[in-house]
Amino acid sequence: MKPKLRLVADSVSSRQEVPGETPDESEVFDAYSNAVIQAADKISPAVVNIEVKQHSTVREHSSRPDPHATGSGFIFTPDGYLLTNSHVVHGAGRIDVTLSDGRPMRADLIGDDPETDLAVLRISASDLTAAPLGDSNRIRVGQLVVAIGNPYSFQCTVTAGVISALGRSLRTRSGRLIDNIVQTDAALNPGNSGGPLVSSRAEVIGVNTATIMPAQGLCFAIAINTAKFVAGRLIRDGRIARGYIGLAGQNVPLPRKLVHFHKVGVPSGVMVVSLEPGSPAELAGLKTGDVIVGFGGKSVASIDDLQRLLSSECVHIPIELEMVRGTELLPLRIVPAESPRRT
Repeated sequence: MKPKLRLVADSVSSRQEVPGETPDESEVFDAYSNAVIQAADKISPAVVNIEVKQHSTVREHSSRPDPHATGSGFIFTPDGYLLTNSHVVHGAGRIDVTLSDGRPMRADLIGDDPETDLAVLRISASDLTAAPLGDSNRIRVGQLVVAIGNPYSFQCTVTAGVISALGRSLRTRSGRLIDNIVQTDAALNPGNSGGPLVSSRAEVIGVNTATIMPAQGLCFAIAINTAKFVAGRLIRDGRIARGYIGLAGQNVPLPRKLVHFHKVGVPSGVMVVSLEPGSPAELAGLKTGDVIVGFGGKSVASIDDLQRLLSSECVHIPIELEMVRGTELLPLRIVPAESPRRT
């Protein structure tokens, strides 16, 4: 029996050395489990539970039936800055967080940006664990991801899945599209909002923000590179400045003959429906019925295109706008103002 056992052991050893051989199933599952465990062990101490009590005036005009809301967030600097979703803390009268070790404390709202559904909080505490931030430009479809949060107040719940798609767009409650959204099938539920989406390297690559109900496995996170930019501006200024021209518009198709005659680069544009008195659009000479097809040298085929171009870089800067009035293609110089604060 002993020689036979040695032969079996030798055959296993030689089989493992064959290049390109499929690894044993247990090894694959162990590697998968270890990746999830390591990511959870490293990031979970940075994840917090957020409880929000809204102002009474906000509750009266809010769709939230409950004045108390809960969500997730995560510490991303050792001195106590937290990232979460804007929809978790917007309109908050009081924000309380509970750390992973059970410590409760008050949090201050540093800045809130509904346009990207991101917000920054700060807490004053010692011995804080900060989650390392990754690079969302380097992630790939199919790679393992781990979501950590507090669904239905079950603290530090871990789910795993893969990146299902990249470059999605998601519309926020303010109506603006967020680009470069990460789609995942890692399960998210109410309360996961604001928690981290983590790579197998235990780096945060997204901020979990939304699911499509009642669909299964359709979950979305804001790319961490977007969050880094927004968080930096919120910490510096308390808000994100965006361009504002003061009009209401709707997407309309352009006549084919006009597109070919003027060599317009888009088949549609934004028709001006109304103008706010004294707005940059009115001061520039725009009129109702004009169709905007270009802004700052970029084509405008839809309201979403125009919103993307109205960034902080164009505030108080003269910009050339192209519009169709009747059958003419006309240039117009406009100076966008800073977008007013949303309440």
